[in-house]
Amino acid sequence: MKALFINIGLLGLHYTNGFFSNNIQSVKRSLRTRNTPLSSTIQPPQRIAPDAGYIPDWEDRPGLSEEEFMKSDTTKPDLGDNLLECPLTRWDWEGIDLDEARKSGASLPHCPAEIRATSTSNSLGATYFSDNRDEIRKQLKESGAVWLRGFDLMKGVKGYREMYESLGLLPCLDPLHSSGLRKFASERDALYEEVNKPSLRQHYIGLHSESTTKRTAAYAAFVCFKKATEGGGRFLIADGAKILSDMDPVLLKKIYERQVRISVSNLDLPGGTPGILKEGFKNVVEAAVAPKFDMDLEMIYESDGKPGRLQAIESRESPINRHPVTKQPVWFCNAHNHLRYLRDRRPCGVPEVGMTDVFFGDLGSLNAEECEEIKRVSEKHITALPMEPGDVLLVDNYRALHGRDVFGGDRFHAVSWFSWDDNAEWRGEESRMREKDGLNKFVNKYMDWLPKDF
Repeated sequence: MKALFINIGLLGLHYTNGFFSNNIQSVKRSLRTRNTPLSSTIQPPQRIAPDAGYIPDWEDRPGLSEEEFMKSDTTKPDLGDNLLECPLTRWDWEGIDLDEARKSGASLPHCPAEIRATSTSNSLGATYFSDNRDEIRKQLKESGAVWLRGFDLMKGVKGYREMYESLGLLPCLDPLHSSGLRKFASERDALYEEVNKPSLRQHYIGLHSESTTKRTAAYAAFVCFKKATEGGGRFLIADGAKILSDMDPVLLKKIYERQVRISVSNLDLPGGTPGILKEGFKNVVEAAVAPKFDMDLEMIYESDGKPGRLQAIESRESPINRHPVTKQPVWFCNAHNHLRYLRDRRPCGVPEVGMTDVFFGDLGSLNAEECEEIKRVSEKHITALPMEPGDVLLVDNYRALHGRDVFGGDRFHAVSWFSWDDNAEWRGEESRMREKDGLNKFVNKYMDWLPKDF
């Protein structure tokens, strides 16, 4: 997802020692006590919950207890040992006719398509999905996402796996497995826990694809086992082709031509830190920390104008891409999620080290009007789904973007990522799960330790 956020700052503290550790401690003290004229006189922007174009009603369907919904079918093979690597990103962005892309995107069906369970389909269990596999996959291709609503089978892990296997989906690693953003809910079933962490429940997750410049999952299946006990937590979905079709053509042309770079983490050194210390710290992060993440990152100082700020920035990429299968041009950019301007104006629950931003490819900044246009067109096409126990959202990760609203109490949503089941060349045979697992567990331990209202 071009990095919802990664804990490079946390890992920088973990990997450095001696000279650099002492310097980092002074950085931390400075950040706690700093009260510059700028920070004391500028009023922060008001935080307002984002909008959505379509908000279906809740139905308050019951679910199972956690003990029940977490039961796995132990007669099935353990998928954890042989999970495929997330496939490489399929880039095809050059020579796109933007006017034609806007016209073709506008004529596409609503995203998501909805398939509602009936008493008959529920009685069939997994057989319903194997019998209707071709039709469901067809709707996924046409609409970019399919909302499977009210199915009893997927109220637990066992039935959820039966569903995706009946549809012929092939599990793979999360493209950001090593970031620790998600831990496994059931490793043997290739099922990750969604972003349910108490420390992030008041963090609005904007629209994004599960993608980096380097790796992108082909498909996803998001499942609800337990909806938020104190409200909220709607799942957000929007069609990247529709967003492209509705965006201001002047901005669309400008951002397509200049491309984008995404900053995924901030490390703030105190003002006046000597250049030799800054360069040494940068070298440590580049050598010991950045390679742990399967992303093409460049460590750059002060791209956003903040003195002493070291930012981890992804390589240049196009915000518009052709779908690998349909060749439909789509808005393939996580700006709605990562723009600092937008994060500062909506509920946000991440520390400064996890704050992100989006630049033009030459590291120029988007102005306020451009950020507001991305907000407007993105939220116009959001469907804010009231996912309840047993509901699954199938997502074409190259076509649709997803997110999550804030919530109260506890919730349990989960997700599996899938590779190309019908194209061995695109899929590859690389498997690196154990290599990445240690970093995933380390970061998750830290995130679980954070207080609920962090």
